[in-house]
Amino acid sequence: LTIFLLLYLHFRNLLEPLIVMLSIPFGLIGGVWLIYWYEFNLSVAVAVGFIALAGVGAEIGVLVLTFIDHELERIRRSKRGELETQLSQGDDDGTQDVVLTDQEIMQAVFAGTSERVRAVAMTSTSTVAGLIPIMLSQGTGSEVTQRIAAPMVGGMVTVTVLSLLVLPVIYGLALQAATRLRKSDTSVMQPAERVS
Repeated sequence: LTIFLLLYLHFRNLLEPLIVMLSIPFGLIGGVWLIYWYEFNLSVAVAVGFIALAGVGAEIGVLVLTFIDHELERIRRSKRGELETQLSQGDDDGTQDVVLTDQEIMQAVFAGTSERVRAVAMTSTSTVAGLIPIMLSQGTGSEVTQRIAAPMVGGMVTVTVLSLLVLPVIYGLALQAATRLRKSDTSVMQPAERVS
């Protein structure tokens, strides 16, 4: 709930925090698998590992969505420039807003995601590389530290893969649905405005 509130304050809408929060169950998948593999019971140490995983998973989701948003804004600026050129040539009446097509949205999603593969991979690799020695340690206190590290190691693998493959597609589909909804609202409003 705290992560969601912070995300809402950052993005200023509900769609993006909800999409980012999907990365947390993605991380849970790998964390649960690794805990099952090591035959660890659920304990306070495992719960602490899952809490840490939730924060890192949300960070990766924010990284991906932020660069998709940057790419969407770049395409909008490009289309806005084309619209202004048409207006200066007298080809348009100036009442159109910049609306992206479904293909342009998905193009921005793929371009923004591919732009951030390196950053997401480095974040995940550095986290896992730092936790591998903890997972392999046999000294005093290793029973507790392994239980903290296990959810994070397993979760970082799945959250990375799923945040780069599934999360952008879900975000693209949500943006397409929002654009269609805005278009239908606009088309419903325009005839009413003409009547009055």
